[in-house]
Amino acid sequence: MNLEQLKGFVAVAELGHFTRASEKLHLAQPSLSRQISTLEQELGAELFHRARGNISLTPAGETLLPRARRMLTDADAIRSEMAELAGLQRGQVRLGASPTLCISLVAEAMADFHEAHPGVELLLTEAGSNVLVEQLAGGMLDMALITLSDQLPVTNSALVRTPLLIEDLVVVASAAHPPLTAGVGIDVTELARLPLVFFAESYDLRATTDAAFRAAGLAPTPVVEGAEMDAVLRFVERGLGVAVVPAMVLLDRPGLQSVRLVEPRLARTIGLAHRSDVNPTRAAAAMREVIVATAAELVDRVPDTVGIATS
Repeated sequence: MNLEQLKGFVAVAELGHFTRASEKLHLAQPSLSRQISTLEQELGAELFHRARGNISLTPAGETLLPRARRMLTDADAIRSEMAELAGLQRGQVRLGASPTLCISLVAEAMADFHEAHPGVELLLTEAGSNVLVEQLAGGMLDMALITLSDQLPVTNSALVRTPLLIEDLVVVASAAHPPLTAGVGIDVTELARLPLVFFAESYDLRATTDAAFRAAGLAPTPVVEGAEMDAVLRFVERGLGVAVVPAMVLLDRPGLQSVRLVEPRLARTIGLAHRSDVNPTRAAAAMREVIVATAAELVDRVPDTVGIATS
């Protein structure tokens, strides 16, 4: 049994005539008759009472008709849904990203993607890079924007991590305050003397900052410790203290001023991770392209502190 046979059967049942049904289907009448005969043989039952000038359904035909209509309707719906998916009118993308990227690169990429493909559902998981790598390996994400480091777990040999950007870490303060320094940058010793707002220990950024202080033999006392990204930026804007943040978070934040952190210069490499053993959906592949394009645009918008990473 195939869909063409069912389509012919429904046409004959509805029109009560082989000739009119064959004309509707743009099919030669002998071909339509063979389709119906083959269908009857496969089902082991006659579907029509055939009398000169009168075609009517047998009990078997009456039983089949509503089911055949439903099967044809389902087939049309499947074709429509597949066409929508192929045209990116529908679908779903499961993207993971670290909190510090959600307010910069991810926000920009998602806005561009949604404008181009408003029917695709975007599911965002916000977590640290270690957690995101584990979720990606477990099939819970299509891709993840992470901070690349040697400490990331190797949970799946098929995991591909492609470097996108190298982003400097900068010291931010309230734009309402005087400049932090008269020079081009601030070193870690000067930074330790300032009122500091520290991120929660779960942040990759916190570990980087703590390591820089330890390497310099410093143990600063923060005014606030354990805050999340939005809270850190708000505290700084209100003048509570200063913080070390990725350069891209300054986009569209006129309430903040920044200065480079030098001696040591701190930077991080941002990468896009996905599994090579899983074929991406059309929507996921399109999202990857948007992320790469958005990363390149951000380099132009923040040229001094963000650059393209090399593999």
